[in-house]
Amino acid sequence: MFGLKPLLPVCGCSVSSDLSSDVLVFGGKHRNRAVHGDVVVVELLPKSEWRGRTTSLTQGQGDEKNEDDESSAMPTGRVVGILQRNWRDYVVTFPTRDGTQNQSRNSQRILAIPWDRRIPKIRISTQQAEALQDHRVVVRMDSWESTSLYPNGHSVRVLGRAGELETEVQTILIENCIHVPPFSDAQLREMPLNSPEKPWKVDPVQVRRRRDLRATHLVFSIDPHGCEDVDDTLSVRRLGDGTLLELGVHIADVTHFVPEGSLTDMEARTRATTYYLADRRYDMLPAVLSSDLCSLLGGVDRYAMSVMWELDAQTLAVNKVWFGRTLIRSSYQLHYELAQALLNGEPAHVPELAQVASEDKDAKLAELTQALEMLTHIARHLRAQRDRGGALELEGVEVRAQLDEDRNITALVPRQPLEVHETVAECMIYANHWVARKIQESFPSQALLRRHPPPRQELFSQLVETAKAQGFSVDTRTNKALADSLDQAVDLQDPLVNRMLRMMATQAMSQAMYFSTGAQPQDQYYHYGLALDRYTHFTSPIRRYADIIVHRLLIAAIAMDTGAEPKAPGSNKEVEETAHHINSKNRAAQRAQNLSMALFQCLYFKEKDPQTDPRCVADAIIYAIRDNGVLVFIPEYGVKGPVYLRNKEGQVVSVGPDGGCDWQSGSVRRHHDRISTESASGSATFRLFDHITVRISVQSSSCHADSLNLELIRNRPHGGLEAQRGGRGQLVQEVVQEAVRLVQEAQQREARPRLSKEEREFSQSRTPNLYSLLEEVRELALRDLDRPDPVYNSSC
Repeated sequence: MFGLKPLLPVCGCSVSSDLSSDVLVFGGKHRNRAVHGDVVVVELLPKSEWRGRTTSLTQGQGDEKNEDDESSAMPTGRVVGILQRNWRDYVVTFPTRDGTQNQSRNSQRILAIPWDRRIPKIRISTQQAEALQDHRVVVRMDSWESTSLYPNGHSVRVLGRAGELETEVQTILIENCIHVPPFSDAQLREMPLNSPEKPWKVDPVQVRRRRDLRATHLVFSIDPHGCEDVDDTLSVRRLGDGTLLELGVHIADVTHFVPEGSLTDMEARTRATTYYLADRRYDMLPAVLSSDLCSLLGGVDRYAMSVMWELDAQTLAVNKVWFGRTLIRSSYQLHYELAQALLNGEPAHVPELAQVASEDKDAKLAELTQALEMLTHIARHLRAQRDRGGALELEGVEVRAQLDEDRNITALVPRQPLEVHETVAECMIYANHWVARKIQESFPSQALLRRHPPPRQELFSQLVETAKAQGFSVDTRTNKALADSLDQAVDLQDPLVNRMLRMMATQAMSQAMYFSTGAQPQDQYYHYGLALDRYTHFTSPIRRYADIIVHRLLIAAIAMDTGAEPKAPGSNKEVEETAHHINSKNRAAQRAQNLSMALFQCLYFKEKDPQTDPRCVADAIIYAIRDNGVLVFIPEYGVKGPVYLRNKEGQVVSVGPDGGCDWQSGSVRRHHDRISTESASGSATFRLFDHITVRISVQSSSCHADSLNLELIRNRPHGGLEAQRGGRGQLVQEVVQEAVRLVQEAQQREARPRLSKEEREFSQSRTPNLYSLLEEVRELALRDLDRPDPVYNSSC
């Protein structure tokens, strides 16, 4: 199998245009020396030879998309030609002498085992095989002879000993083709100076050219604790006699400091995004820009690109909108929890008001609170508009890894959502939408937009069947129908049921992607998840190159309004090529982020004794049934994974009277909504959405990444969850309490909007000690919010 898992489609298969599904290439013979990532020509086999996807648990399972009926046959083929080799650097490990390979101690030829299980072993000639045992080594493929089972390659450099943190982090970067060297001296020489001896100041010429908001607008930012790359700020105020409101979104003017074609610009384009890992980040721009002169910090003058709407105070209808370059000075640099406390009327310490006299302090605090309340009111209205159009509220795995000063992981912390997250995110989405309209109208054939295609209906099969098993009907024909169905699929006995269904919906989503408007018909511009006809990324130019392109397009569009000759930064072909590059880098960034989080999850559990440490025992909810076990989600740690009910020896899980589990001889029977085991001790049934107790341990690997192993220890919820769900009387009481709470909340907040977690983008912290993964994993689902989220660092 060339080190690959069976039943995986070859990436980049060329198939007939009328074939709507993947083509399965099974076995090394049918792969015909193709490597994952190659562009190949595939010949379809006769239907009698078609195979189905595996319906058994396999290592690392938990995030795969599910198509059709899992057991039904899918188009199966064999590789008959390789159109383009896409070989890259691979990280391998030299096996120990007592490994599976039959080679002498002094052998100069060795079969190195790639870190990526999809890549075949690579034959290396080396005299250091023994010295480099258990080390990670970067190799390149040179050739693959038709008579050989394995390709030939050569070593490039040694990363370090397998298992060491730096080695594993560098492995993740190399495996995802992420190259982030320090910025060169030539690039740094392009940067403006800002030092205590020679502080940076605004240019008087720029003051004359820009709209100066410093004395007229209360501008503030809302970000995570310690955020240093502040991309965006907000303003809101009443106009005239109070019948009008003005909403402003002010974004860092990166393009002022990064001219098109400069060395810094070319490096930013190459990187395409800032890369966030669990314990560090690699910036797209030099720190003097990302953390200083482009960052809209409080109390200092900064250049911005602004979108400002004049709204009817009653209906919030848009009277007019203004785009342009501005000069701002942010008055408050708030963090999310502080902003929420102000909205809630709770006591809160605003650092900027610490030295203000008490008589002025109350007035300023009231002014800030009123602005936050107006923003919340506007955001609820904006969300309600998109809800009516079919905007989705999806769900993802949300957890952050908390590290100490030595970068040791101390906790995996679930994310706590706040309404202020939604308020800020909705303003960012609104700005992105209006900028998309502006640049598309000005440059109909070469604007950079972001679209989210509707998912293929067959990808919803597991969601529909799982919901049906719980008594819910999910309509997936449109995003509106799906959103309404998910809103109604609520089990008052277990709030996690709705969360799991939304996670399944997220998993079925196609990827949002950048494109040039000249490369797609206008009916393909639609963003399915956000329910918007046009969308782009404008609000995070410090960490996304796409936003820099959009800023340049917007500047050109504004110039056209003044009578200047239309001049877009790039032709349709150039913009489309850049879009493909950015899409590729964004996927790499998300994979690296996910792998980094998985690495630190393993580090968290690796030092703990799973038999004695209570942190290794957790509650899990079953969300999918397989032939030999179940897939579960652990909310406490944001972990997905397989739990086997039949082991390699053929034994099955037997459940005792107290719910404890052990292994006995027996059989397993799978149904669409449950799986049962039969043994001498009796039978046990595990149903979708059942809560079970699992033990978490680390399965170490010298050649590949470590992984978490989930072992079933009880067929009941863990700890307090069991007591909470134990009695019928208590359950009724809980349902009543929940209903009362929902009514009270509705009365207090009326139609509070719900923002999809794909619509919350994530920001970095000042220190490298906060990170989080996924919100459904950025391009794996749709992750399109245009706003840094309080927990995660990701680019949607």
